[in-house]
Amino acid sequence: MRCVIARFPFDLTKSGVVESMKGVTPELVTGEFVIIGRRHYPAKQVGQVITCQDRRDFSTGEVLRAMTQLGFTCRTRPAAVCRALTS
Repeated sequence: MRCVIARFPFDLTKSGVVESMKGVTPELVTGEFVIIGRRHYPAKQVGQVITCQDRRDFSTGEVLRAMTQLGFTCRTRPAAVCRALTS
């Protein structure tokens, strides 16, 4: 599927994303995240791995839109959980 992230077109497949994320340790989730397999990855981390772009070059929304179109589950971490983790 053709997706535009950071103004660049990418031909992404669900299996290709899964393969790209193999062996990548998920960072701490503080906001929006993508569920790949049994792991929860921050959306920006997924975008960086699959596009090889700097995280400042694209928005979380672009990644979430592309991952949703590919069939991945995307969610937002509840604010109450985030506050409890930082206290």
